Amino acid sequence: MEIINAVQPLVRVAILDLYDNFPNQGMRCIKQIIHEQSGVHDGVLLDFDVFECRYRNEFPNAEQYDIYISTGGPGSPYDGEGKQWEKNYFKLIEKLWGHNQNQNDNKKHVFFICHSFQMVVRLFDLGHVTQRRSTSFGVFPVHKTIEGMNDSIMGLLPDPFYAVDSRDWQVVQPNFNRMREIGAQILSLEKIRPHVNLERAVMAMRISNEFFGTQFHPEADPIGMSIYFQQEERREQVIKNHGLQKYQDMIEHLNDPDKIMLTYSTLIPAFLNQAIMQNNICFAKF
Repeated sequence: MEIINAVQPLVRVAILDLYDNFPNQGMRCIKQIIHEQSGVHDGVLLDFDVFECRYRNEFPNAEQYDIYISTGGPGSPYDGEGKQWEKNYFKLIEKLWGHNQNQNDNKKHVFFICHSFQMVVRLFDLGHVTQRRSTSFGVFPVHKTIEGMNDSIMGLLPDPFYAVDSRDWQVVQPNFNRMREIGAQILSLEKIRPHVNLERAVMAMRISNEFFGTQFHPEADPIGMSIYFQQEERREQVIKNHGLQKYQDMIEHLNDPDKIMLTYSTLIPAFLNQAIMQNNICFAKF
């Protein structure tokens, strides 16, 4: 039998783990998305490594990887102040940013999720990161801005779209001068609440052509999330903290294919595709 030695492009993805060793569903979902997208875009294969940035102070070589996905995580986005892991995290992000400013090709693409998004907003001074009066938890509509409607990734979703939200912190009072300086755009905002006299939080931002951040969890997988929250312990915890109606609404939204499944199957996959296409598949070979 003739053996054909096929050479396929290989994209290396670094997952920056900010979960601080806390149990979570996000890591499973991110790995699953990468597996699902491997080979989908012009046969480009995706390979990934996980770095426990917050728990073990592990960080990748900025030159070794093509795409970075930075996770959510527990606690305050200020927990790392003065700690070595946060210094190393910001150093890595600044290095990737500098690389993109100085290179015309082979850009480094980064997706920031929730906790990571709040941290990068702090790093680039793009707005105020403040604690919410109460926890936002559940499945909520997210409304796109005009920029979001025209964005190559966010524009693929309807307006509004639905997303899993789980946070005690928020990005408000955008620094529009700083945003104009680096070319950042707000793509979506918190659900409309006419009865609440509070500023709507920023839910997604294109920080640059290569840096994309969401306050919500686009990696949330409806099947896994449904199984997770129907476990007796989790179910009782949600009902105790947020009420039975919130729990029932969340389960209903998780099972709706036009809500969480649509967001899951659109945002991060589109980000990966854009990163591959914009770099003209100039990646490592094996």
